[in-house]
Amino acid sequence: MKRWLIVAVLILIFGSGWLWYTRPEGGIVVAGLAAQPAVGRPAPDFELPTLDGGTFRLSEYRDRPVVLNFWATWCQPCQRELPAIQRAAEHYAGVVTFAAVDQAETDQRVQRYVDDLGLTFIIPMDGKQEVGERYDITGLPTTFFIDEKGVIQAIWMGEMNSITLAENIAVLLK
Repeated sequence: MKRWLIVAVLILIFGSGWLWYTRPEGGIVVAGLAAQPAVGRPAPDFELPTLDGGTFRLSEYRDRPVVLNFWATWCQPCQRELPAIQRAAEHYAGVVTFAAVDQAETDQRVQRYVDDLGLTFIIPMDGKQEVGERYDITGLPTTFFIDEKGVIQAIWMGEMNSITLAENIAVLLK
């Protein structure tokens, strides 16, 4: 009985050692699946048309932090947080880029809403929700705080207030 116990312990020790020694470099990669955005990982690049007729490409803003918000006009928490985002965009103008990606709405509907609220930050239009899917958006609003190197430093799911927004921006500016 004692011998079997010793054999079992040795198998566990050597087996664990073998698993550690033969582990894949850089973690596990599942073929065919894109990495999901996560804190500490690079934000996936994308390009979308903007409400004002321009183009927004995330990688073009790698020289400064980006607050990337996903929203829609019908979303009540989005409606409540957009004024706080506007105030922050005014306060951090030239230091932090703010972009609020609208999810699957018409330009006309969004333009009326933007005009009513007086929003001045970038509004990329994700008409087919392809970027929203790439960022694994499961609820609105969702906000990504991306540093100047393009790495996600924080993700906030749900409504933010001015304090929550300022705290997350402070992390980007350290």
